[in-house]
Amino acid sequence: MRIVLQRVARARVTVGERVTGEIGPGLLLLVGFTDGDGDEALAWMAEKVAGLRIFADDEGKMNRSVQDAGGGLLVVSQFTLYGDTRKGRRPSFVEAARPEIAIPLYERFLEMLRATGLPVQTGEFGAMMQVELVNDGPVTLILER
Repeated sequence: MRIVLQRVARARVTVGERVTGEIGPGLLLLVGFTDGDGDEALAWMAEKVAGLRIFADDEGKMNRSVQDAGGGLLVVSQFTLYGDTRKGRRPSFVEAARPEIAIPLYERFLEMLRATGLPVQTGEFGAMMQVELVNDGPVTLILER
């Protein structure tokens, strides 16, 4: 499981003209799954995302979690996180979980995130999505489990 996590002032996902998810301050998560992912990896990631201290405290130090900061999550499926570009010029996606595996993993991950009490918005699995964001500082992390 891979996540590219971006701290945002706001973010929105649209499919065509329809907004599928939108948050104010919080975290935008681009999430990719592989065949070997299961509940252990999902639970670890959900706990890590909820507790990661990357928001500023009153002294300006990254010392608060998204929960502490009262932020939300916007979670977008992104199979291309498993694109392998080591050979040739076209990425290979053989490590990315196929939809019949990835969709249940994505839905289970969303359940685990919602169980933390955080507000969770989403993109639409498999759709051609437009993701807009306004960064909240230069905070982008890659999480892998």
